[in-house]
Parts: sequence; structure tokens; C-alpha cells
Amino acid sequence: MLSILASETAVSGNLHIGLAALGAAIGVGIIGMKAAEATGRNPGAAGDIRNISIILAALVEGIVFFAIFLAKGQ
Repeated sequence: MLSILASETAVSGNLHIGLAALGAAIGVGIIGMKAAEATGRNPGAAGDIRNISIILAALVEGIVFFAIFLAKGQ
């Protein structure tokens, strides 16, 4: 019984990292899609749009690092 509980906690620990990575990948994809759309609508603002999208992508990816650090702390 104890080994089943241990394996369930190991799976759930890795599961939240995978879900965080999946969410981050979807988020970065949406950021890229909307940045391309915004650049197409207003090519003059391409530099500002690129800078903002890079910053937002880095913040979204930070969520994965939080999930990894939380899993390693357990």
C-alpha cells in the first residue's frame, strides 16, 4: 500500500511540471500568434511589439521554473 502511495506522489509531482510546461508552450504560442497579427496590422510598431512579446514570453516560461523548483523541494 505504501509503495502505491509513493508512486502516486512521484507521478503527481511530475504531472504538475508537465502541465506547467504545456501551459507555458500554449501561452508562448498565443503570444507569438498575436504578436504576428499585431505586426501585420501596424508594421510601424514592430519593434515595440517584439520587445513586449519577448518580455511576456520570458514571464510565461518562468512559471515552468517555479513548478520545477516546487517539485524539487518536496
